[in-house]
Amino acid sequence: MQAVVLHQFGEPAEVLQIETQAVPDPSPGEVRVRMLASPVNPSDLMMIRGQYGILPELPASPGFEGVGIVEASGGGLLGRFLTGKRVAVLNSATGNWREQTTIPAKQAIPMGKELTLEQAAMFFVNPATAYIMTRQVLCVPPGEWLLQTAAGSALGRMVIRLGKRFGFRTLNVVRRAEQIDELKSIGGDAVIAAAPEELPAAVAAIASGGVRYAIDPVGGSLGSAVVQTLAPGGRMLLFGTLSGEPISFSPRDLMTPGAEISGFWLSNYMQSLKLLGKLKLVKQVGKLIREGTLTANVGAKFPLDQIGDAVTAAEQPARNGKVLLTIGTEM
Repeated sequence: MQAVVLHQFGEPAEVLQIETQAVPDPSPGEVRVRMLASPVNPSDLMMIRGQYGILPELPASPGFEGVGIVEASGGGLLGRFLTGKRVAVLNSATGNWREQTTIPAKQAIPMGKELTLEQAAMFFVNPATAYIMTRQVLCVPPGEWLLQTAAGSALGRMVIRLGKRFGFRTLNVVRRAEQIDELKSIGGDAVIAAAPEELPAAVAAIASGGVRYAIDPVGGSLGSAVVQTLAPGGRMLLFGTLSGEPISFSPRDLMTPGAEISGFWLSNYMQSLKLLGKLKLVKQVGKLIREGTLTANVGAKFPLDQIGDAVTAAEQPARNGKVLLTIGTEM
């Protein structure tokens, strides 16, 4: 079988290569999945560069999420139940950019045919994260402001649509002024392109007294500025480190308003759920994908042997959708 492999961390287009490997056998409690498709996400590229929170032992295959067919089980009731089924795969160990991968059976989530192959492949990292953070962790009430940075990303656009669907208002922070009208056109209630030092004043002009809810995948000076926008009792979720820099703030930025900052990591959240909880989440997110609330556009597709072109395309500014690796076909 073919697999994308890195032997050292570095620039994705330089360190990734295609190798021929033996088809892996699932251990007890595992299943082997024949992969069909997997997106190229920023978290994948950060792992390849050695910048992610948890790094694999090298050599390793990237690809945190994807969709495939369970072809073999290492034993156990769950593994036998999943055999032959189409599943979404959340995989931080063996990677999904390969024709066959093995994972713990509990990490394979059954996917019905109601979703397209592309949407099933992109089910977790953006749609589930956006839904869980806003509806299950923060539980943003109707009418309240939710501030988000990197609002022009695929996940940011999903949060805007979730706001329209569930009645909360989004205050969207972007890097480029040309994104303002675009995000307003899809339902962003307020969109600003402010430098970090200007952000607290810009937010105060929109949400007097600050915001009670905020999410930030950037960190650095921008994430630090978001802390200063929190209202009394406010809560901020950190779910990424796109800037590669730490946040820095005075303790009084939290003490005075009685605000708090929490971290969110999808993998940890999913591991905390029992099977029934995962199936319920899949049902809820799947419904929102079918409605169009949590859909993501696919900008380009590449086979595994064009991995260099794929990771290069994934980092192009203003691309019109996710880059997807097409690995196999449903038979």
